[in-house]
Amino acid sequence: MLRVGLTGGLGSGKSTAARLFAALGARVLQSDAIGRELMEPGQPIYDGMIAHFGPGVVRPDGTLDRAALARIAFTEGRVEELNAIAHPLVIARQMALTEEISQQEPRAVVMVESALIFETNFGTVDGARWQKRFDRIILVTAPEEVKIARFVARSSGGKAINEEQRAEFEEEARRRLAQQISDEQKSALSDYVLTNGGALTELEWQVDQLWPILEAAA
Repeated sequence: MLRVGLTGGLGSGKSTAARLFAALGARVLQSDAIGRELMEPGQPIYDGMIAHFGPGVVRPDGTLDRAALARIAFTEGRVEELNAIAHPLVIARQMALTEEISQQEPRAVVMVESALIFETNFGTVDGARWQKRFDRIILVTAPEEVKIARFVARSSGGKAINEEQRAEFEEEARRRLAQQISDEQKSALSDYVLTNGGALTELEWQVDQLWPILEAAA
């Protein structure tokens, strides 16, 4: 089995790359999806968030208010408090799922898609962080203006927005990017770098070239 970390900053297109790898046969574990599952009522992240931040992060329907948590994390500068609750639980789940897959498919390429592989201070194994959790690291990059434009498009839901709204979304994107290590630093720590600043076909070609290498390593 080959354990691969797939990472990239906000708006880099790592989720698109993950879908392309999955279509070729990779077993992809999405950190965001695992986090959402663990944020459901009765799950450990849900309980931890309420215990730490109080009942104000719960919506009337009993679910966690993700928008409120995002404001606390990025606007109030408390992102590390949120990460200290969520990251250990998400990483533990990733590792458990990886072990399950290894028992079923010893030659699988298991790919964990996560924006914060390098940034997180949690999930250490034998004193190391990502170095012991993954055999290979893939970084997806894009120019900052492209990342911001993608974030704005995603945040607006495809609807027309005015200049004030656009400026707010752009400011939010820059605030989040500032919490992440630069692509230059990540590139030096990665085994493979995929550039995703242009057409989808360019990314598809890079994924197609890399996949046989990952399969052989597994």
